[in-house]
Amino acid sequence: MAKSKSAYSEPTKLGKLDHHIIVVWVDNEAGVLARVVGLFSGRGYNIDSLAVAEVDKLKHLSRITIVSIGTPEVIEQIKLQLKKLLCVHQVADFNRSDPNILFRELALLKIVSSSKNQEKVKKACKKYNSVILDKTKKSLVIQVTALRMEIDKLTKDLKSLGLASVSRTGAVAMSRGAEILKQN
Repeated sequence: MAKSKSAYSEPTKLGKLDHHIIVVWVDNEAGVLARVVGLFSGRGYNIDSLAVAEVDKLKHLSRITIVSIGTPEVIEQIKLQLKKLLCVHQVADFNRSDPNILFRELALLKIVSSSKNQEKVKKACKKYNSVILDKTKKSLVIQVTALRMEIDKLTKDLKSLGLASVSRTGAVAMSRGAEILKQN
């Protein structure tokens, strides 16, 4: 990971840098994403991944999942600032180490290789709930769903087998069990 030039990205006596997954429920309207992301960039924080989609058509609500690295103090400040935006309905900070929270990313992997290597690729992808979306004599497109570090490792392992292109979503998160976060 490259060293950030932001003073906010340095560990302090009060807190160390850590990954934070922040989920924000917002009005689905023009400019909202820019306002939310602006709170991060305005404080010099990089967003490692961002996933956004409408989750309630009737209420016109979207769910934004943001992965960023920061100290607990500054992440708490960002969450407080997010809650002040009129377009924001709710903010949650999911802890990656909490066993009651599920995290996943989706990746599409294009392999351009011989049929022999394609078989090796299928075996390597099997444990990631892989789905073959496209297959020709010279190529495969495979969908995998896994944790970020698992996809990182898989893509590294597949380079020698003909990995030609990768497209990934950002992380998405949800709590286990029947408990849900109610939107205001």
